[in-house]
Amino acid sequence: MAASTVNVENVTGLLEEHFSKLGFEVYPLKVGWYNSLLPANFHLAYPDDTLAVVVLSTPSMFEQAFLPFMEEKGCQVQSDPIDQCVKHCVSSAVSQCFPGQPVDVRYDYELLPSRKPKFLAQTAAHVSGAAFYYQQSDVTDQPWEKKKMFGVCVHPRFGGWFAIRALLVFGGVMVGSETMQPDPPDCVPSREGRIQLLEAFNFRWQDWGYRDIIPPVQTYSQKQKDYFGTPPAQRFALLKSWGFLPEENNQPDPTPDTQSQMSGHG
Repeated sequence: MAASTVNVENVTGLLEEHFSKLGFEVYPLKVGWYNSLLPANFHLAYPDDTLAVVVLSTPSMFEQAFLPFMEEKGCQVQSDPIDQCVKHCVSSAVSQCFPGQPVDVRYDYELLPSRKPKFLAQTAAHVSGAAFYYQQSDVTDQPWEKKKMFGVCVHPRFGGWFAIRALLVFGGVMVGSETMQPDPPDCVPSREGRIQLLEAFNFRWQDWGYRDIIPPVQTYSQKQKDYFGTPPAQRFALLKSWGFLPEENNQPDPTPDTQSQMSGHG
């Protein structure tokens, strides 16, 4: 994929057109923006100006992509149904939009042999400008003493009602030096708000409250809440009760999440 014939707008435009009716959003970034925030062992092995695109799922993905996928394709019981749907949607987009071109696709649930994730989803979302990654270091005069608090991304439109699903790296596409890194919208600017957010995410993630830290334009439907509120090992039984019949009865191991590490992969 030659840089002279394909630019950032070509790539993101094709992806946006493909994903527009499936409930996904795409945000471009430079590999260098991502690598600059991370230690070397987490770096993506590409030149700094290489184009990458982070893929988010919005609340409408469940009805627009997941349920139709279950209706048409069904799922295998060896892996998480949402992961299977996302992989189908992303791989279809890549093969249709960029046939024959090398695209390094990394999913949020994939791990390297070292057990490290293939990419750090929340860092990618932050540097692309998609969502602000609020971390413990963003709180002054922390009230938690030495306790470790996990960070969480907040989307400017959906609050916490979204998930980071994949990173696409276009090894042959370079982003021009005139492209400036966007700042993610700081939706929770106050110290008190950030404390509230991190405490809600770390201590009470099951009640969904952290997702409403800002007024969202859309939240998950009740059916989607029922799905993500069900323990992973019991979701196949739920899908069966909805009329989706997995081929076998054995259950997969619960899979880790990245955007919402503790919130059931939603």
